[in-house]
Amino acid sequence: MSERKRIVFIINPIAGTHGKEEMPQLIEEYIDHDQFDYQMRMTEHRGHAAEMAKQCVAEGIDIVVAVGGDGTVNEVARSIVHTQTALAIIPCGSGNGLARHLRIPLDPKKAIRLINDCHIEQLDYGVINGLPFFCTCGMGFDAFISLKFAEAGKRGPVTYVENVLKEGLRYQPETYEVEDETGIYKYKAFLIACANASQYGNNAYIAPGATMKDGKLDVIIMEPFDALEAPQIAADLFMKTLGNNSKIKTFRTKRLHIHRKQVGAIHYDGDPIMSGKEVEVHIENMGFRMVTNPDMPEDDSQPNFLLNAFSDFFNNINNVRSDIEKSGRRIQAINKVLLRKLTRF
Repeated sequence: MSERKRIVFIINPIAGTHGKEEMPQLIEEYIDHDQFDYQMRMTEHRGHAAEMAKQCVAEGIDIVVAVGGDGTVNEVARSIVHTQTALAIIPCGSGNGLARHLRIPLDPKKAIRLINDCHIEQLDYGVINGLPFFCTCGMGFDAFISLKFAEAGKRGPVTYVENVLKEGLRYQPETYEVEDETGIYKYKAFLIACANASQYGNNAYIAPGATMKDGKLDVIIMEPFDALEAPQIAADLFMKTLGNNSKIKTFRTKRLHIHRKQVGAIHYDGDPIMSGKEVEVHIENMGFRMVTNPDMPEDDSQPNFLLNAFSDFFNNINNVRSDIEKSGRRIQAINKVLLRKLTRF
């Protein structure tokens, strides 16, 4: 019999919207005891997961499991890059962007069974101004919304769409100089996002065609839009149709340099931070090991349950378009209708 692998579960007890009281019992019940020697360690403060993951690498642990949301996943993942220690996820957050992209079950029992399968692959990750990210990074409204989402009293897709609709109409776009392998280009943009994976989380698809195995970033430039176009853009995020929107420009690259006129926020995997005028982004090809789902490839799902609500809404929008142009109150009414439809699911 082969030697058992060593695995450590790093549990963030306050991630997401639900408690983790039952998690130790679930791990004990469903982990393959014949295959793994395992430990569980609880985080106590921000950055603690990163510290513990680094220690796991030093100890030669085979797999470190991030039990929490996107922030916990990022802390653990950035600590095991370019090592023989693999990352696994039991998604317990509000967004779960990387887990959703890799089709890792949101049910903890199924996620543990997937760890038992122990199918490990090499995947790409990105770096923005020295900060590793695994799903997305960005600036402009992208980072601004990350700040708003972090401040929100509730989490989930309705909160995300609500922030996009409410704040988007007040946000002032910036002018950026963007340099890649082909040259330097100037854009007036609402946001610039760089995606390693397809979505922010909550099935909000900023880059539906992104893959973590191609050694390239999907770059998304969103041009300024008006009040009438805001709900459509929010809908396209969830319908996986953002690339068809006339306000969106996309390309792929290994490396990107962005110059902006003033300092501002950037985000990495939804975690916002203030940064300077110069922003460097690049991909690290096959830079970390990950326990993946061998039966389900990277996210190729059809539009999710929000599709019908959005389609319903936009089939009727032309009936009130002229009134919308006359009154800002109509725009608020439309946003309320959209959010009401979302909350039915």
